[in-house]
This record gives sequence, structure tokens and C-alpha cells, in this order.
Amino acid sequence: MRSRSLAGTPLSITEMGFGAAGLGNLYRETTDDEAERAVDAAWDAGIRYFDTAPHYGLGLSERRLGRALAKYPRDEFVVSTKVGRLLVRNPNPTGLDTDGFAVADDLVRQWDFSADGVRRSLDESLTRLGMDRVDIVYVHDPDQAAADAGTRALRALIELREEGVVSAVGVGTNSASEVSRAFDETDADVAMLAGRYTLLEQGALGDALRSAADRGKSIVAVGVFNSGILASDHPEHGAMYDYRAAPDDVLIRAERIARVCAEFGVPLPAAALAFPLRHPTVVNVTVGMRSAAQVRQNVALSGRDIPPGLWDALHEEGLVAQSA
Repeated sequence: MRSRSLAGTPLSITEMGFGAAGLGNLYRETTDDEAERAVDAAWDAGIRYFDTAPHYGLGLSERRLGRALAKYPRDEFVVSTKVGRLLVRNPNPTGLDTDGFAVADDLVRQWDFSADGVRRSLDESLTRLGMDRVDIVYVHDPDQAAADAGTRALRALIELREEGVVSAVGVGTNSASEVSRAFDETDADVAMLAGRYTLLEQGALGDALRSAADRGKSIVAVGVFNSGILASDHPEHGAMYDYRAAPDDVLIRAERIARVCAEFGVPLPAAALAFPLRHPTVVNVTVGMRSAAQVRQNVALSGRDIPPGLWDALHEEGLVAQSA
């Protein structure tokens, strides 16, 4: 598994990363054993970058990831978590979380982008992970809170970076403009950008990736299957895009991309994994995986040779931006 340097930091991360939202029971339950075997399969495949967050299963993802990684040498992997959502006691639990995770709602998420909130969140994450440090910390979804949430929290994270508590800081978001703001207004190192720079959608070229290139920053691409529409060779009616059923125009575009890929003998998901890494600012593609089988499948797809002619054909068909 090849690695790339995170610009301006001492870190290098593998080109594929392990996204641990599934370890927090995203949409459905995952057992402790399945979670551990998924992490072990990722390690065996050479993956050395692991991403989690308090949001994922109200801390369950962090606890499971920390237990699974405890057997491996700490200096041989990079781990990231996120701040912005504190976990506090739920005064009125109903028995089930209502934010997409199949877990009990004894805790509830509370937005907090203050300096004290950032430090408290990181301390609590370290406790759940059972680690004395994480390498990268992202401000999680600040665009869903207040307009200045990202810059406020990043200032606190930059102080922690300067104190040597973490090695790199940034923002994790679905918003390309939020990434631009982070790079243009703060000394953030990296952004985790979800769904906005993919084989299907390249709108981030004009803001997020431009800002990263202009300022010598790095991008971690996530959501590269656009919620599932690019995860199979043949997108079908009902396929998910951006967390909901894909509209007809998006589905037609995905079908056209799939046909071009088929002409070159390339599975659509393999092209989706490879595409973001062609941009000089993108250092990693992190994929959500909850089982060893999913890990092995995605690693195999990422190892496929992609004929250069495929990208040329997609450009010629107008299916991928010429500047991508």
C-alpha cells in the first residue's frame, strides 16, 4: 500500500484509509467481532490510516477502533478523530439513537466549537480510544452549525498543534466552500472532503481543491461512491446519491460513466476509487468499511490497473471536468 505525505506536516498516510463509521453501527448493527476482524483485514492489506469520530455511534466507533488497534505498534499507523460534537448525558432517552446509528441513546450530541469544547472533546476521544495521542483532528461538519464555527474550532486546534498535542489539524465536511474557508482563513493542514470530488461530481475543483493547491495543503477524499451510486458496476433505479435516492439526471450520468468504464474493462467502483487520487492535492481516499469482506473487496478494487485511455474517454464524453 503506497503512502503520500501530508503537505507541511511530518505525517504520511496510506493512499487508502479505513473509515470507521460502520464500527459505530451506522444504519445497522455490527458486532464487536466483525469490527475487530475488519480492522485486522485492513492492517493485513497494508492500510495504516484510520478515521473515526465521537459522532459515529455515540462513541462506539472510537471504542471499537481503539481496542482493535491496541495490538499494533502505535508508531506504525495514523489515526484521526473529530471535534465539534460533545457527547453528554441524554435526559430523555428513548432507547435508540435518531441520527442514523443503531445504538442506545443514553448520550446525546451537543454542538460545541469553543476552545474548551475542543479540548474536552479531544480528551474524551483519547479516553474512548485508549490512546495517549491522535495524529490528525478535524472540525466535524461546522457548516451544519454556525457560520464561524469552523474557524473558531480550528484556532483552538492550531494551538494544540503548536503545543505538540497533535500533528495536523483540519476540517471534515460535505461542503467544498467550508474547505476553502478553512484554508483561506486559517493555517489548517488538511481537509476531509465528503462527496464533492468524485468520478461523478467535480464541483470542488473551483474552490476547495483550488484553495488547497494555492496554499500547499492536502485533501483526504471520502464519500467517493457518492452514497452508493458508484459502488456497483451498474447503477440502477433507486441507487443512493448524497444520502437519498438519486434523481434521474444523476442516475443517467452515472450509467453513462459506467458504460465507458465497461468499454475499458474497468469496474465502476475501481474507477471511483482511483479518480480522486489523480489530483495533486488528494493524498488519500478513505472508505467506510465494517467487515473484513468489504475491506478485501475495496483493496482489490483499488489495486486494479486503470488504462489512461479511460480518463481520456471520460473527458471526451464530457463526463469528467477537463480540469480534473
